[in-house]
Formats: sequence, C-alpha cells, structure tokens
Amino acid sequence: SEIGCKVSGIYKHTVNRKDAKLVRGFDDLFYAPHSRYTEVDREDILKHKSLEILSESKKAGVYIVTSKDRRQVFVTGHPEYDRLTLSGEYERDKNNGLDIEIPCNYFPGNNPDKEPVLNWRSHASLLYINWLNYYVYQRTPYDIKSIH
Repeated sequence: SEIGCKVSGIYKHTVNRKDAKLVRGFDDLFYAPHSRYTEVDREDILKHKSLEILSESKKAGVYIVTSKDRRQVFVTGHPEYDRLTLSGEYERDKNNGLDIEIPCNYFPGNNPDKEPVLNWRSHASLLYINWLNYYVYQRTPYDIKSIH
C-alpha cells in the first residue's frame, strides 16, 4: 500500500506453511480483516532467518509471522474484529472529515447501508484455538504432582 493510504477491509489470504500448527485446519484461501496505515515489508521479515511468514495476502501483505522457535507470534490483521467493527471505524473516520475509502470487500455491493458479510469468524477462532493449544498450553511446564 502507499504511504498514507489506509489498508481497510476484508482480504483473501493464503497459507504459506501448511505444516505449521498455528494454521492447522485453515482452508487454502481464507479471509481476514485489516485496518491500518502501516505496512510490514515482506523483504524485511525474510532478512531475519529466525522468522517465518505463515500466511499473507496479495493485497493486504503479510498476515501471520512466527519465530521459528514458536515463542513469538505476530499477526498484522484483526481477526478479533466483529461484523461491525470496520463499519464503525469507517463512519468515525468519515465523520471526522478524513478522505477515507469504503473498506474493501466488506459491504455487499460496496454499499455502506448494507450489513457486512461476516466471513472470517471460523478462521479467527481456529487461529486462537491453535495458538492456545499448540503455542501456549502444550508448551507450558506442568507438574501434576504439585496439585494438592
């Protein structure tokens, strides 16, 4: 994206590492919300041999990055957004007089009067489930003998 242009909308993503536990169960193509003025440069990430890009979008860029030791997870989008979060941001920015575009792939027919289609919830849930299960729970030291 260009400097100063906001990346806002629902974007199609691919999984780069299908064997990575964080994206286990993801479809080959899935959707996720983005809302930001910043950009993470893919080439900068690739310079760090300790990092892996697990998922990205042709239009929104890098989405999920992890350290190879799986101790750090970076998500550039907003899987936590509900159906109307982008709508609220769009209205807020418009009411503040910003020259803002309608979020991409969000409102049916690009019409802000229509309710957005929620098409990212299952992958968002799976991302959090996988993170908690494989990256938090299974890595947390646990000694059952210490329970009294």
